[in-house]
Amino acid sequence: MNQEKKDIGSFPFEELKEEMTLIGEKAFRAKQIYEWLHVKLVRSFDEMTNISKALREKLARAYEIREVEMLDRQVSAINGTNKFLFRLSDGHVVESVLMRYKHGNSVCISSQVGCRMGCRFCASTIGGLERNLTPSEMLGQIYQIQRISGERVANVVVMGTGEPLDNYDNLLKFIRMLTDEHGLHISQRNLTVSTCGIVPKMLELAEEHLQITLALSLHGSTQEKRKKLMPVANKYELSEVLEACDIYFEKTGRRMTFEYSLVHGVNDTEEDARELITLLSHKNCHINLIPVNPIKERDFERPTREAAEKFKNKLEKSGINVTIRR
Repeated sequence: MNQEKKDIGSFPFEELKEEMTLIGEKAFRAKQIYEWLHVKLVRSFDEMTNISKALREKLARAYEIREVEMLDRQVSAINGTNKFLFRLSDGHVVESVLMRYKHGNSVCISSQVGCRMGCRFCASTIGGLERNLTPSEMLGQIYQIQRISGERVANVVVMGTGEPLDNYDNLLKFIRMLTDEHGLHISQRNLTVSTCGIVPKMLELAEEHLQITLALSLHGSTQEKRKKLMPVANKYELSEVLEACDIYFEKTGRRMTFEYSLVHGVNDTEEDARELITLLSHKNCHINLIPVNPIKERDFERPTREAAEKFKNKLEKSGINVTIRR
């Protein structure tokens, strides 16, 4: 990766206009370039046929279109879910997933290479955090999946590798670029951002008054249980985190989603269900139960289908919206 060259795919539309003016070009060039990058999804300046060769060469000298390149693709025989391994321009790799639903294609993308949050059941955090992804690298995962599948993406979930709110400024730029009218123009309501509960950033995000869904990785029904699974709980009390969720709902009108990984014998007992009901039954929210995928570095087990259904039914009886994620 060339340190001197600027990452042109990470400039939001208004910033690209300023940038073009700075290099002595007319502002309307920004609209053309932005469209090539974020609507037509080209991967080189040479493909930008409605701008002069001289300008294309000028751009190539000062800027780069960062490569997000597919290394591997696995397709599930059961439900057609695609898992992608992408290589970034510095050789690091990230994972993305394409899920097909009746209501459209959902893509789950990564926001960091590695992660420093240390959640016990998660494989992404074992090597720690390598670096943040730029807005163009986050967008690039979606663009590549659209190119490869030949299908439009309707929903985006920032829930792959990394803690999105630990890459806050890049995340905000990414959200604005994905949802503004100059790019793919995906509705903010079709975008979900997951967090393990970084309270100050959750409060900051609430002030942005975006229409995105915020999903909290809860995973434990009490502070003590959460601390066993999630080191971040040592920094932020569960009560503080839930208060931040209430503020987010109050400021945006968007109901919270709670992600809850079911780990056999750890957080899927009768007692856990009762405690969750006490915590959440009075909130306007949705719970996603996720039977954990066992990883070789940890000895966690996935609950049986029956146990997961039983847990779900208990929550539903108390009026909570629940889905078991596939």
